Order: sequence, then structure tokens, then C-alpha cells
Amino acid sequence: MPQFVCQVCEEAFTVPEAALEKYPGWEPKYCRKHSPNNKKKSGSVSAKKGRGPGGKKAGPGGKKSGASKEENLTRAEVLAKYSEGPGTGVFTDGSSHPNPGPGGWGFVWVLDGEIQLEGHGASEDTTNNRMEFTALIEAYQALPEDASVTVFTDSQLCCKTITEWAPGWEKNGWKRKRGALKNLDLVKKLLALYRAHPDCQLEWMRAHAGSLWNEYADSLATAWRRSVV
Repeated sequence: MPQFVCQVCEEAFTVPEAALEKYPGWEPKYCRKHSPNNKKKSGSVSAKKGRGPGGKKAGPGGKKSGASKEENLTRAEVLAKYSEGPGTGVFTDGSSHPNPGPGGWGFVWVLDGEIQLEGHGASEDTTNNRMEFTALIEAYQALPEDASVTVFTDSQLCCKTITEWAPGWEKNGWKRKRGALKNLDLVKKLLALYRAHPDCQLEWMRAHAGSLWNEYADSLATAWRRSVV
């Protein structure tokens, strides 16, 4: 399921695909524990068509676009089905099924629509977050230090961890007020690689929104579940 990061506790959480499809364009900001809706009576969420929780408008005309969910397509099927989104960048993805459980990671480096490099791998016992971090680590390791390209991840947790939170944790001796840091081994490794590639900025991209190369990276991350990559 797509991952988001709570703006209160900074923990990753998932939202069912059905909820995202019901409110297209909605990007959850709070985990269940910190959701403002927990303080409201049941049924307080707006039921108007095209509006998400809190009554916020979901998108133009309330219409949904893109894939909206993981499809477990082969690379060839992805290329035949999708064409939208940025044509240059490094696109990464990771997942496990179930979570925790076996999982995989993948990345693809694209320049003007042409694949420059790609990679993928799997683990028998892992989590979604570890595979997302691993995909980014593998991607940055594959890039020359003088590369200048945007690296995309559909994990808000990974993006915010590296671009916002990790430097502060480092200054505090890799500690934070809200409990132990998870996946610290991968966080430290990715932060070092991120710093070693100053012209390769990390940006978040929404998952399963119809972007060709995001879907391609997803295909690589789920290749371990198929007989054909």
C-alpha cells in the first residue's frame, strides 16, 4: 500500500488503495492516532462526491487518474501501457508482500525517455521501508559522483528522512525524542551517498499516479514475484 508520513509523529503509515481511489488527489498527512477525525464524531467526514476526509476537494472534477494501485506488470507491459510523467531522472521503488515478508527493490535511470541503467533485487525477509531505502542506496551507488539528475522516490518517509530529519538526528548522536530510530543502518548509508552526490537531489513522487518510470521502477521492485521481469 502507498506510504505517507505523519506530520505529528513523523512515522510512516499506509492507507488502503480503496480509500485513495475514493478520494482521488487526497494526500494523507496524519496517521490514524493523530488524525483530527479521531476527535470528531463518526460520520463527520464529508460525503460529497470528489471530496476527501475533512471535506477537502480531491481533485479537478473529483476524477481519478493513473494506475491508482500496484498492478504487478512486467517491464514490457508497463512500457506499453504508460507514457506520462517526467522523461528524465532516476526512479526508485521498493516493496514487500506481505509487510513484513519477502520483498524487492528496483531503480531505473532515464535520460530523455531512454534507459541508461537499471537494477533490481530481492530479500526473503524484509519490510516496505527497508526496500524503499535499499532502492535509493542502490541507485545512488550506481550514479557517478559528478552526475546531475533528480532522484525520485514514492516514499515520503525516505525523502523526508534524508532531506529533513537525518541531519538533525546525526547532530544529536543519532537519537530523537520520539523513540528509537528504525532502519538506522540504511539511513546512515543513504545519507552519506546523498551528500556524495550534491547535484542529485531527492524528490518525492506520488505512487501509482500513472507516471511511466515510477510504474517501471515498481515493476522492477516486484520482479521477484513473477517469472518474467
